[in-house]
Amino acid sequence: MADNMLKILITGVGGPTPRSFARAIKQIGHYRPYQLHGTDINKYAIGLYQTDLFEKSYITPKSSQAGYWEATERIIKEQGIEMAVILPETEILEWSKRQASGTLPCKALVPEHKLIEVLIDKSKLTQILSPHGLVPKSLDIDPNDIELEAKIKKTLNFPFWVRSATGSSGLGSFKVNSYEDLVNWVTINPDVANFIASEFLSGRNLACKLLFHNGELVRAACGERVNYIMAKTSPSGITGNTSFGRLINDEHVFDISKLAIEKVFEHTGAAKHGFFTVDLKEDANRKPFITEINVRHVAFTSSFAAGGANLCEDTIRLLDEDQSFDRRFKLYKFEEGLIFLRDVDSSPIVMKESQLL
Repeated sequence: MADNMLKILITGVGGPTPRSFARAIKQIGHYRPYQLHGTDINKYAIGLYQTDLFEKSYITPKSSQAGYWEATERIIKEQGIEMAVILPETEILEWSKRQASGTLPCKALVPEHKLIEVLIDKSKLTQILSPHGLVPKSLDIDPNDIELEAKIKKTLNFPFWVRSATGSSGLGSFKVNSYEDLVNWVTINPDVANFIASEFLSGRNLACKLLFHNGELVRAACGERVNYIMAKTSPSGITGNTSFGRLINDEHVFDISKLAIEKVFEHTGAAKHGFFTVDLKEDANRKPFITEINVRHVAFTSSFAAGGANLCEDTIRLLDEDQSFDRRFKLYKFEEGLIFLRDVDSSPIVMKESQLL
């Protein structure tokens, strides 16, 4: 068995998504025995000390700092790492730059840099998708614009949704009921450089996961976010970390998500390669609109794996060039009524919604 051990580096293990990925392949997967190595920039990151998941863990410089590549390459060489799973967005950007300029130090599923630059900027993404009717009515917010109030009245109705134009996890999110609300919210969020305002959508909060490899869409699966961990700590009630969600079978959500990412591929000229989580929100008539596209797995990926859609292990098998892997496209179908429950410091539970007390 030791000869068949697959050694994988997972970065950013202080965050919930890398640890969720690790659980999906090591505790739920069955392709090969895995030896996982974790990295983080913070010595207090809990994943560094989860020996049930990671064989060894390491502190590295930030990906933007000198010494990052030296430290990363040393780990890969000394430990015989065969592939890396890069999950923090800032780190994915650095790996995409390295990929564009030469050769990565090991196998990794990294989209093209020009694609990532568009996807992490909600304003750029909105501009691309707006002509196709795929995003809600939106407006970039410049707090110093003396005509801002007039522009808002012309474009949007109250209430509307405002959030950071970059980043994830619900950063800067708030439901704005008046112009005064907006002014106050911008004032108390000085660290958010740019905001984007969008039509408020009252329907379901959805996600569609899409796995592309070398020009082909290989796997997809859909889910619904219902409630969030520590929701009371955020004025919007959204923290970016789902506590209760549903595993759903919705081909329309998949079709909209696939169309959106293909429009971005077309606009940027980037290769169809990488893993993407498309976030959508429905309006009152249950019409879904794209709100953002993440260039990575998100924190409830192990819940999908527990429900039968192990997109993490699919990713590993593609990188490992597994000849037995069926590359024909598959939209995962879940058993009807499956939900997942998650919380801090707890493993997720997948169960039937009818079993709720």
